[in-house]
Amino acid sequence: MSQDMTHAAHDAHDAHGHDDHHDHKPEGWRRWVYATNHKDIGTLYLLFAFTMLMVGGVLALFIRLELFQPGLQFVNPELFNQFTTMHGLIMVFGAIMPAFVGFANWMIPLQIGAADMAFARMNNFSFWLMIPAAITLVMSFFMPGGAPAAGWTLYAPLTLQMGPSMDAGIFAMHVLGASSIMGSINIVVTILNMRAPGMTMMKMPMFVWTWLITAYLLIAVMPVLAGAITMTLTDRHFGTTFFNPAGGGDPVMYQHIFWFFGHPEVYIMILPAFGIISHVVPTFARKKLFGYASMVYATSSIAILSFIVWAHHMYTTGMPVTGQLFFMYATMLISVPTGVKVFNWVATMWRGSMTFETPMLFAVGFIFVFTIGGFTGLILSLAPLDLQMQDGYYVVAHFHYVLVAGSLYAMFAGYYFWVPKWTGVMYNETRGKIHFWWSLISFNLTFFPMHFLGLAGMPRRYADYPAQFTDFNQMATIGAFGFGLAQVYFFFFVVLPTMRGKGEKAPQRPWEAAEGLEWEVPSPAPFHTYETPPKLDSTATKVIG
Repeated sequence: MSQDMTHAAHDAHDAHGHDDHHDHKPEGWRRWVYATNHKDIGTLYLLFAFTMLMVGGVLALFIRLELFQPGLQFVNPELFNQFTTMHGLIMVFGAIMPAFVGFANWMIPLQIGAADMAFARMNNFSFWLMIPAAITLVMSFFMPGGAPAAGWTLYAPLTLQMGPSMDAGIFAMHVLGASSIMGSINIVVTILNMRAPGMTMMKMPMFVWTWLITAYLLIAVMPVLAGAITMTLTDRHFGTTFFNPAGGGDPVMYQHIFWFFGHPEVYIMILPAFGIISHVVPTFARKKLFGYASMVYATSSIAILSFIVWAHHMYTTGMPVTGQLFFMYATMLISVPTGVKVFNWVATMWRGSMTFETPMLFAVGFIFVFTIGGFTGLILSLAPLDLQMQDGYYVVAHFHYVLVAGSLYAMFAGYYFWVPKWTGVMYNETRGKIHFWWSLISFNLTFFPMHFLGLAGMPRRYADYPAQFTDFNQMATIGAFGFGLAQVYFFFFVVLPTMRGKGEKAPQRPWEAAEGLEWEVPSPAPFHTYETPPKLDSTATKVIG
C-alpha cells in the first residue's frame, strides 16, 4: 500500500508542479515515533483511541457479566466499583476525546488548505504524552488496593480514602489534560492563522467550526479539572482540607468544581460529532447544508450555555429551590440550539436525493438515537423528576445514548466517509452495513432496557440487585456482548483490509456530491498536501488554481 500511496502522491505533486522529493516519508519506526506530519499523528491518535475503546469495552463486559443475574458471581463489590470507575475514565479520556483529536489532525489542515498543523513538534509531544498516561491508568489495577473505585467523577470523600492507585490516576489525568490543552492550542492557532486565502470564517467547513469551538472549551475547562484533582491530591498528602469536613472543608464543593468542568466536557465530546454529521448528511442527500449560519450560531450557543448548567448533576445535594429552578431552566434552554441542529439535518434531508451508503446509515442512526438521548436528558433536567432518577440506571441509559450513539456513531460515520481519502482504498460496503445494523440493534438491546430499570428504581454502580430486575439486566448483558463483538468485527473486517490496501481503489472523489477542499486532492491524500496555499473559488470549497 505504501508504494501505491507514494506513487499517487508523486503524481499529485507532479500535477501541481512540485518535485518528487516533497513527498519523501521517513521509513520504519522513526516515521511514527518522530512523526510531525498531521496525517501520521491523526492515524496514531485514532489507533490509540480504538485500543483504549477495546480496553474500556472489556471492563464494561466484566460489569455486564456480573450483572447478568442477581447475587455475586464473578467479582466482589470493591472490584466491581474499580471496573465502573476505570471504564468511565478510559472511555472518556482515552477513547472518545483522542479519537476526535485524531479526526481533527487528519481533516482540519486538508479542509482549510493548510500545509500542516501550526505546531508540528508540539503535536507529536501531545500525542506521545498520552501513552505513559494511559499505561499508568491501566496499571493502577495492579497497585496495592487495586484501581481507583470512586466512580469516574472521582468524588470526595471517597477519593480521600483510596489507596496509592488514586495518586496514579490523578497523575495520569494531569498528563492527559496537558495533552488536550496542547492539542487544543494547536487547533485554534491552525484554524485562525493558516486558512487558505479566501476562506473566511463563515466559509469554513462545519467540522472546522465545531472543532474551533471545542478547542476553546477544552482550553477553558481542563485547568478546572486539574485544579479539582490537585486539591484532592493535597487533601490526601499535604494536610489541606478542601473537601474534608473534619477540617472545615466541603465534599460538595468538589462536585461544583468537577461539574463546572464536566458539563462543558460533555459538549467537547459531542460538538465534533455534530461537525462530522454536518458533512455526511448534505453529501448523501445531495443538497447543501440547510441553515449553515444558524448551525454555527447554535454550536456557539451550546458552548456558552454549557458553562451555566453544571449543577443539574447536583439536584440531590440540598440545593435551594431557587438554585434548582435556575439550573433547570438553563438546562432546558440548551436543548433549543441542539434542536436547531437536528432540525437543520432533517431539513437538509427533506426532499433530497438520498442514498444510504454506510456513512449515511451511521449519520441517520446518529440523528435518531441521539435525539432519544437528548429527550431523556431533557427529562433529567427537570428537578422533580431528577430527584427520583438521580444515580439510577435511567441516567446510565441517557448518557450512553448521547455518548455511544452520539460520539461513537458519528466517528464511525466519519471513518467510512473519509477513509477512501486517507488510504486510497474503498471500504467493503456490505461489511460496513453489517457493522451498522449489528451495532444499532445490539446497542439498543443493551441500553434501552436501562431506562425501565432506572424508572423502577435500580441504582447504578451496584454489583447486586433484587430479583425483579433480572430480565432487563440479562437483555442488557446479551446486547453488550453483541455490541463489543460488532466493534471487533469492524476492526478485523473493515479497518485492517483498508489499512493493508486491500479493496477497490478509491477515486479522488468517491462521493460525487461531497464538497470541500479535501476532495480536491488525490486519494490517498499526498503525505505533504499543500506546498503552496490553494486558490479557492467563491464558495471556498473548490481549488481553481
